[in-house]
Amino acid sequence: MRFVGWLIHCLVFLFVVAFAAWASLAIWFTVPADDWARFALIAGLCVLGLGGLVLAIFKGRRLALTPWALGMVAVFAWWSMLEPRNDREWEADVARLPTVDIQGETVTLRNVRDFVYRDETDYDQRWDERTFDLRRLDSLDLIAVYWMGDAIAHTLVSFGFGGEQIAISIEIRKEKGEAFSAIAGFFRQFELTYIVADESDLIGLRTTYRNPPEDVYLYRVNAPRARIRQLFIQYAKKINALKDRPSFYNSATTNCTTNIVTHIRAFTAQMPLNWKMLLSGYFPELVYERGALDQELPFAALRARSLINERARAADGSADFSRLIREGLPGMEQP
Repeated sequence: MRFVGWLIHCLVFLFVVAFAAWASLAIWFTVPADDWARFALIAGLCVLGLGGLVLAIFKGRRLALTPWALGMVAVFAWWSMLEPRNDREWEADVARLPTVDIQGETVTLRNVRDFVYRDETDYDQRWDERTFDLRRLDSLDLIAVYWMGDAIAHTLVSFGFGGEQIAISIEIRKEKGEAFSAIAGFFRQFELTYIVADESDLIGLRTTYRNPPEDVYLYRVNAPRARIRQLFIQYAKKINALKDRPSFYNSATTNCTTNIVTHIRAFTAQMPLNWKMLLSGYFPELVYERGALDQELPFAALRARSLINERARAADGSADFSRLIREGLPGMEQP
């Protein structure tokens, strides 16, 4: 019986510590107050939890954790009232939300980003409207961007309409002066956005104008045209939904890779969950293992040949950017 009692005490201890840690981070990243005020709230919550644990475990006062529990209820109540918004002061590169209008076989994309960069923060803004024939949607490419080792990557897709490419990147919608933080991304700190853009913008920014440059890999996905169309429709639905119903970004569950998986799973069960979806740097390897990337080479060789930084820098400013970065890549047919 003594063992059972200590086991219960250990479980209560772990429960209190885990939820106090979550609440502390939520308060720190989300409460709109000065640092000292947030620190005071966190300290008060921790004192209530620690004091309650000591009294409950060593003094047998089972109700000693009641003040801490009430504090946690207050934190959860406040947390549940946080709502994403579309009316904040946004950075210029995410200031406009795209929309997709599909009428029969004609698709019209509005607020397509096509910036001309001098460096990452100095650019000419260009937003345009593009129209495509859905019957020409014939290719899908996966793009993986690395900047901090092999385990983490930013993944995006590019749809090909008979050689005309349109890229879509799932990102945080940054407010003015805001910077990405993976930890803050767990705590409703950022809204979610889908950037619909020219490849020379989304790819060229990363290969040529960021300092240091990021490593960009481009893979052709082997998928039937009907599946590519289904995926595009799923993207279109989400893009339009965000216009009216904003959503929070989450570093684990609602990010650049998990949302791709969510869109695929909306029309097929052939994408079971896998740890390589969370460690997004390994997502292209997972797609390869499922037979959806070129199989003529081992994955390591395919990956080495799919790095496009040099050709993207050489094609910078060219109206033929999308064709030039694909020349000679495995599985790529010339339009």
